[in-house]
Amino acid sequence: MKYASEMHNTCLPWLFLSLSLILFTTTRAKVPAVIVFGDSSVDSGNNNVISTLLKSNFRPYGRDFYGGHPTGRFCNGRIPPDFISEAFGLKPAIPAYLDPAYNISDFATGVCFASAGTGYDSATSKVLNVIPLWKELEYYKEYQQKLRAYVGEKAANQILGKALYLMSIGTNDFLENYYIFPTRQSQFSVRQYQDFLLGLCENFIRELHGLGVRKLSITGLPPMGCLPLERATNILGQNECQDEYNNVALEFNWKLEGLVIKLNKELLGMRMVSAPAYDIFYQIIRRPSLFGKYSFTITF
Repeated sequence: MKYASEMHNTCLPWLFLSLSLILFTTTRAKVPAVIVFGDSSVDSGNNNVISTLLKSNFRPYGRDFYGGHPTGRFCNGRIPPDFISEAFGLKPAIPAYLDPAYNISDFATGVCFASAGTGYDSATSKVLNVIPLWKELEYYKEYQQKLRAYVGEKAANQILGKALYLMSIGTNDFLENYYIFPTRQSQFSVRQYQDFLLGLCENFIRELHGLGVRKLSITGLPPMGCLPLERATNILGQNECQDEYNNVALEFNWKLEGLVIKLNKELLGMRMVSAPAYDIFYQIIRRPSLFGKYSFTITF
C-alpha cells in the first residue's frame, strides 16, 4: 500500500495509536460499540451530506478502501476508528451518522459524528461551514434516543455505558482559525487560546460523562508544523517543518494530559486516556523506514 501526502495527514499515526494504545490501556472487557467525535482525522463521511466545500468524496481518496471508491474519509483507505472497531470484533468500517445509506441497526455497534474542518471552537466550524462540536453532541443525544427505541432502555444503556468513545480534534482551531483570521488573535495570546480550547474540551467531556460515557480516548495534536500545507508555505524555511506550530502542539498536548488526569479523578467511573499522536507522527516523518516498507511521496 502507498501513502501520499495528498491523503489525510493523520491516517498513519492514528493507526499505530489505535493498536498500541487503545487496545492495551482501556478495559479488556467486551466493547459493544465504537462511537466517534472529531474532525477529518476520524470523519467517515458526514461532510458528504452537508453544504460545505470540504469533502473527500473523490479520488484519490478511497483508492485502497473496499472497492476502491471514495467514501468521504480523508484517507486513501480506512481510517483508524475502522481498525479499532475491527480489532474489537465489530464491523470493519464505522458508518457516518448522516449517511442516508445507514440506519440505527447499523449504528448500534458503531457510529461516527465527526466532521472534517471542525474544532473545539465553534468559530472554527464556521470557516468552511461544517458541523460544530456542539452539534455532534446533539446528534449523539438523538442517537441515544434512537438506540433506546431500537433495542430497549436496558440494552441501550448497556451499549452506551460500555462503548469505547474516540475523540480526535483541535488542529483546525489553530491552522484554519487562530493563525488565519484576526478575531481570536485579537482576543487571546496563543497560550490563552490553548486554555480557551481546553476549557471547551473539558465542558464537552463533562457533558459526555453526564450522558453515560465511561471509556474515552482523546487524541492530542500532531506536529502541526509538519503538515503538508504548512511545509509547502514555509518557503523561507526550505519547506521544512514550522517549529512555532510544533511547539504550540507540544504545549497544548502537555496541558491536555493534565486535563485528562484531573477529569479521571473528578468524574466517577470515567476511564480516559490521552493518545499522544505527536511523537509517533513526528517519527514517521523523520524516520519512515522504522514503520515498514511503505512508499512515501511528498507533493508540494
